[in-house]
Amino acid sequence: MTKISQNVVAGRYFHTLSDGRIQCDVCPRYCKLRDGQRGMCFVRAREKDQIVLTTYGRSSGFCIDPIEKKPLNHFYPGTPVLSFGTAGCNLGCKFCQNWDISKSREIDTLADEASPEKIACAAEELGCRSVAFTYNDPVIFLEYAVDVAQACRERGINTVAVTAGYICEEPRVEFFQHMDATNVDLKGFTDDFYKKICAAELGNVLDTLQYLKHETDVWFEITTLLIPGLNDGDGELEALTEWVVEKLGPDVPVHFTAFHPDWKMMDVPPTPPATLTRARDIAIKNGIRYAYTGNVHDERGGTTLCHACGEPLIGRDWYTLTRWELSRDGRCSKCGERCAGWFDEAPGTWGARREAVSM
Repeated sequence: MTKISQNVVAGRYFHTLSDGRIQCDVCPRYCKLRDGQRGMCFVRAREKDQIVLTTYGRSSGFCIDPIEKKPLNHFYPGTPVLSFGTAGCNLGCKFCQNWDISKSREIDTLADEASPEKIACAAEELGCRSVAFTYNDPVIFLEYAVDVAQACRERGINTVAVTAGYICEEPRVEFFQHMDATNVDLKGFTDDFYKKICAAELGNVLDTLQYLKHETDVWFEITTLLIPGLNDGDGELEALTEWVVEKLGPDVPVHFTAFHPDWKMMDVPPTPPATLTRARDIAIKNGIRYAYTGNVHDERGGTTLCHACGEPLIGRDWYTLTRWELSRDGRCSKCGERCAGWFDEAPGTWGARREAVSM
């Protein structure tokens, strides 16, 4: 890491074009910048002959969450995770539900300052099993996220990336080799939805998901926010879930979560709970073993079932665990079938609490 000033470090992925502009190569947006310009994400900018990250070591806030809130249902259930984000985003989702952070153009949003070592120490002292990069996409603050992950690994703390998976091939390798788990937002399953609603491309996200499955040991789960009339049709849900089983396998958990009106989509109604149940039923029919509903109170939709015998393995009431029927090696206590995921001998006891943390 080359530090230029207190919160500015040199980027690692860029090249100079024939017309003198510098192209950022972190994500498939490929922003082409002249001196002093910022990319769409706002936090990566050109300074003279290089791309820099302008928000290194600064955060929009720290909070201890339940790991299930990421959402990760198969990665040390019941344990606390120290969560934080920065500002900016490399997608343009009109429905963004963290828009005050991801679309921020005010550096003053980043009130908390913490070095990678300070974050790792805080997680250890607070008893957090993991640190999560969340609230906005960590791809855009790659250098900071990687340094935090390295500091955490030295202390036995896991790292979790909550991301849209919109990242280029070379930085993708570096980024995920430092992550233990990730939740990837699969926004929809048509090119049209990604282009019109997210200002992005579906293919790049699918590439990331296949990379995670076939070339890494990172535990990952998928989340799709269902928006009435836009990405919740039976045909799209059939195609999405069939693709997951064919390309990623049946053991990848898929979360279907409820939209609520926000940012540029205040005129769209909230997602009915029945839509989430329908999506879950389609997923299970198509062979996905672990399908969940989210952002609604649905104990059935939040419960992990044994794919072999149907026994409830992990009961959930929102983010509180209500049942645990796994043996010490993650097997069903009734039939002995292995449940996919990373599990301790006993569940964590953090529950649904959220606690703000001051650095």
